Amino acid sequence: MILNLSDLSNEPLHGQISRQIRQEILSGALATGASLDSIRKLARANQVSVITVQRAYDDLEREGLIVSRRGKGFFVNAISAGAKRKIAEARFAQALRPALDQARREGLTPKRIAELFQAELEKK
Repeated sequence: MILNLSDLSNEPLHGQISRQIRQEILSGALATGASLDSIRKLARANQVSVITVQRAYDDLEREGLIVSRRGKGFFVNAISAGAKRKIAEARFAQALRPALDQARREGLTPKRIAELFQAELEKK
């Protein structure tokens, strides 16, 4: 699996890896039971350290998105569509909070924030 990683990003490499794999799992691109690359293989393919990939896999395992099977590797965990949606919604709310806080500090009303948000949703 080749990922889109950047040394110029403020996000650490292990965060970029876990985010991209998480997106693949939550979107359904990686199906339940799908085998993930070994830590060494993913590290080699993306020219990062084994420790970086281990941290990403640890994050995903803590979230319950992947499971490790001793001697077999890492696999996408069985997660219901509802649970996937809840994870995605929680992550979205977490990402949205700083922007909402900033908008409020800058004097935007909840109504205006909602209008701006709706306008952005409608853009193509």
